[in-house]
Amino acid sequence: MFRKREIKKLLQEKPFVESQETNTSSDIPLDSVEFLKIIQQKLHYSADFKTIKISNLTIIYIDTQVNIKELNQNIIGHLKNVQVYTEKNVITEIAVSEIQKSYSMKNGMLSILKGSVGIHIDQTSTLLLINIPTDNNRSLSKPENESQVVGPQIGFNESLATNISLIRRYITTTDLHNERFVIGARTNTEVSLLYIDGLASQAMVTRFKEKIKSIDVDGLLDSAVLNQLISDNALSIFPQMLLTERPDRICDGLLNGKLAILVEGSTMAILCPLSFIEFFESREDYNVRWPIASFIRLLRIIAMLLSVFFTALYVAALSFHYEVIPQALLVPLGESRSRVPFPPLFEALLLEFIIELLREAGARLPTKVGQTMGIVGGIVIGTAAVQAGFTSNILIIIVALSALASFTTPSYTMGSLIRIIRFPLLFLAGFWGFYGIMFGFCIILIHLLRLSTLESPYLAPFYPPRFADWLDSIVRLPIKFTFRRPQLARPQNRNKYNPDKVK
Repeated sequence: MFRKREIKKLLQEKPFVESQETNTSSDIPLDSVEFLKIIQQKLHYSADFKTIKISNLTIIYIDTQVNIKELNQNIIGHLKNVQVYTEKNVITEIAVSEIQKSYSMKNGMLSILKGSVGIHIDQTSTLLLINIPTDNNRSLSKPENESQVVGPQIGFNESLATNISLIRRYITTTDLHNERFVIGARTNTEVSLLYIDGLASQAMVTRFKEKIKSIDVDGLLDSAVLNQLISDNALSIFPQMLLTERPDRICDGLLNGKLAILVEGSTMAILCPLSFIEFFESREDYNVRWPIASFIRLLRIIAMLLSVFFTALYVAALSFHYEVIPQALLVPLGESRSRVPFPPLFEALLLEFIIELLREAGARLPTKVGQTMGIVGGIVIGTAAVQAGFTSNILIIIVALSALASFTTPSYTMGSLIRIIRFPLLFLAGFWGFYGIMFGFCIILIHLLRLSTLESPYLAPFYPPRFADWLDSIVRLPIKFTFRRPQLARPQNRNKYNPDKVK
């Protein structure tokens, strides 16, 4: 602990941070009574707005936003010892490391609303601001939606400063840029744009800044909303930017020349640009040996195709194309469907709808109750549906495998998308069979070919073909062969390291 004299000496060396505005542009009244009246009117005489009068000082703050203990100990307790309240004496006496001087009522009000204490000295046109916000952030914990076995077990929380601190623990370089923006006419939400100078494309950074500055909304409450506002195609069902709660995933993207966006109050960060295939990659793939990582990635791709097409293929085969069913499977399939009064399309839609109901109910209920609801509900409803003749045993297996396969996708948004795509494909398969499935596949493929992510091709590195990036896409080859950064983000430096020095 510093002694009081040492604190004063330290504060005298750097007493305050001067605002960019000049004294001549000040709109703060000289008279403290008039100043307090204007502040109260702007806050509509809010119940949590407090004022303290000490001689010719007026201290104002929002008691729900500031640390009351620190206010009493380090500000009010020290100001009582001052004999003459001048600006210099106040700055010297207060035991806080940084004091900002403001000449603007608007900037002063925004700072007070965000947890600063304002001090107005009578007959001065300045406002001293001391930032002592209340510490009401939850402690760091494991990521809820992106768990992994091998690797760091920490996720972002709702504090922007804490989240940036987590990133700086990984990337300790002066080249890491952090640029602040304010979005929302009423919320004034702080947004940080992070990138590494010398790696990130300056053209992409400039274009992205213009997108952020062009946003004009009343409020911004979460990064997921910002993700929709800055996407190249907001009407597309496919996510073009990654929402992640893992600091290591963000740092890996920054080291590859990508951009990261963090929003105050949100536990999810945005990483861009991102190609379609990268939504099926996990940071854990780099923490295990390359054969294991390649196998897991292939498994995710197969699971995605299985989840999207398996049920539709079943409906198409039973409705129009019996000849593709193996002869050995025809008898058990016919026996299983002998008591089902509905056509395959209605039967499949019914089961898919029940699965989605169970999944949504399990997600909204408390954790322990939700897990029980999903397991017991699935068993009870599935058994009852077969016994009542509403569905067949084989379709229950197919729908269960499709639902299980959708959970292998590391990205929650992409996993949700896979669940939605199944339904239009089911309708196409029920009306036109394999031709309908092929038609739906072509529509999806054409849409993906037209999509972009920060004006970079969404299906990279397959279209346009970039063979060097194939080494770390569907499969991951040994580290020695993946020394180049992906071309999607157009990094200024393509090489991560010298491959000759890696075994």
